[in-house]
Amino acid sequence: MAEGARSAITISVLGLLLALAAVWGWSAVTDPLPAKVDTPICVDRAVEAGTKVFAEDVTVSVFNAGIREGLAGRTMQLLTDDGFAEGTMGNVSARVGVVQIWTLDPQSPAVRLVASRLGTGVDIERREPPGVGVAVVVGDAFTDLAKGRRSVVAEDDATICSPPIG
Repeated sequence: MAEGARSAITISVLGLLLALAAVWGWSAVTDPLPAKVDTPICVDRAVEAGTKVFAEDVTVSVFNAGIREGLAGRTMQLLTDDGFAEGTMGNVSARVGVVQIWTLDPQSPAVRLVASRLGTGVDIERREPPGVGVAVVVGDAFTDLAKGRRSVVAEDDATICSPPIG
């Protein structure tokens, strides 16, 4: 075979391979991305009266109402180190001296357990919580957790926000 013909065949084959690679690449680039699987931060769980509720059963969200930078993050770390599940974090505009819990159910076993870890200065406010689970709002005077209770017994049937199983 002549050298010119062999070069033409080689260039044609390489051109065909380049075209196939371009088509495959374009197809891969334009395919939709895999769907995002949203796992809930917490799920409502029914707790019967007389059942013990432990820290790992409770999801906590923490919000900074003060001017100390990173206070919500540090407080969340303290709570997760104590066994609570991490909810959401952020800032809120409110006057909070030390620490408050915002909840629509002040008698919830989850609220009582978290309150025991926040010490005697915790104020439980009946109001719409900004996050999921038990909403802890810290002010500039908040410094550390208290020893608190390991568990709380539900006095009545209740619903708490717990981390999803699995």
